[in-house]
Amino acid sequence: MGEIRENKMGVMPVKKLLVTMSLPIMISMLVQALYNIVDSVFVGQYSESAFAAVSLAFPLQMLIIAVAVGTGVGINSLLSRRLGEKKFEDASKAATNGIFLGILSWVAFALIGIFFSRMFFESFTAGLENGSVIADMGTQYLSICLIFSFGVFIQIVCERILQSTGITIFNMIMQLIGAGINIVLDPILIFGIGPFPEMGAAGAAIATVIGQIVAMGFGLYFVKHKVKEVKVTMKKFRPSGRIIKEIYKVGIPSIIMQALVSVMNVGFNFILVGFSAAAVSVLGAYFRLQSFIFMPVFGLTNGMIPIVAYNYGARHRQRILDTVKFAVFLSVAIMIVGMVAFQLFPAQLLEMFNATPAMLEIGVSALRIISLCFAFAGVGIVFSCVFQAVGNGMLSMLVSLCRQIVVLLPVAYILAQIGGVHSVWYSFPVAECVSLVLSIVFYKYVYKRYLKNLDNPLVEVPGM
Repeated sequence: MGEIRENKMGVMPVKKLLVTMSLPIMISMLVQALYNIVDSVFVGQYSESAFAAVSLAFPLQMLIIAVAVGTGVGINSLLSRRLGEKKFEDASKAATNGIFLGILSWVAFALIGIFFSRMFFESFTAGLENGSVIADMGTQYLSICLIFSFGVFIQIVCERILQSTGITIFNMIMQLIGAGINIVLDPILIFGIGPFPEMGAAGAAIATVIGQIVAMGFGLYFVKHKVKEVKVTMKKFRPSGRIIKEIYKVGIPSIIMQALVSVMNVGFNFILVGFSAAAVSVLGAYFRLQSFIFMPVFGLTNGMIPIVAYNYGARHRQRILDTVKFAVFLSVAIMIVGMVAFQLFPAQLLEMFNATPAMLEIGVSALRIISLCFAFAGVGIVFSCVFQAVGNGMLSMLVSLCRQIVVLLPVAYILAQIGGVHSVWYSFPVAECVSLVLSIVFYKYVYKRYLKNLDNPLVEVPGM
């Protein structure tokens, strides 16, 4: 069984391989985006204050995802490269140490949830109308999400182990189960249906973590019983400094890269809160809506990373280049579809969140402006994942740092001062154009430094 999967990663025609690897992940991430939307839709129907609270909590939720996914990227890259090099013992150590790192990350976020949730919300809501109500709802919501975040950490590590070995169908099953549970529980716990009390935003958080924990259980089962190439066991486990260093060589830049989204979100909220709570809600609605577009692209690149990493370890240059070219084509196509939807139906999309007239006034133009450079973002995401796959996550981090912090926030602040809330959204396409140029420059460097001299051609096996 292990030999079959190894051969598939190395010899299956790359278009078919990328589709078969990515499609289940793309479906699972669309499901993830769906239940993020459903969560917010129910909360928005409950009250505008609850939706503002959940929107303000979003950056810390994204920080959880940043640490989990960043660590997972490091595991994925290392494990796939070791399988390509046929170093199976190191691959098993990468998987086991990855689960250990997921547990440590959960402990850190649980402590943040216990001691700092209220402080976080009070820093935003002191001057807002209904600020104390928003702070109370947000503290409950965020505390639950952080304290019980072990589900999402271990689930994502399991997903990356499965991806690295070429088994992605089980990721889709995990996500479908977790999302299904969350979607069913959301209205029950938020509005208090049947024997359950009305819990508002706290009910949304409880539904979310229950779905994550159940998905984690399935993930652990799949890793133990379906993965043949690596063996994961915590018996007599001792952390390996060498393996952890290799994981975080790619993982830490990826964590920082994705955490910058949270930093950007917090900074943007500080800019928008000076205008109104409606402006903050528009940003929260945008991030949930854009996940429907970006999540399939992330699913595509999650399938691409182990293919590129494996073939980099096996020194198959042409397979890498063909994979990247096809991934760019698919990514841009998805992003163009998303741009068209945002241009044609912005009001209808915002009304999913029970948008007030103030939200619609700000949000319609915001969605149209931000989506202008979606296609540029698609190219940049693919190139960043190539950098991670070959073991140079620092380049991905630099692109993200430039986009989120160096360009986006300063431009947003300047535009807010000059043109007000309706101008601030132009900072997104400006930042996207700059990051595209930087991504192209770095990709040329990566090609010359890592890919140009790979010299182990391999004939594809038709029909695999």
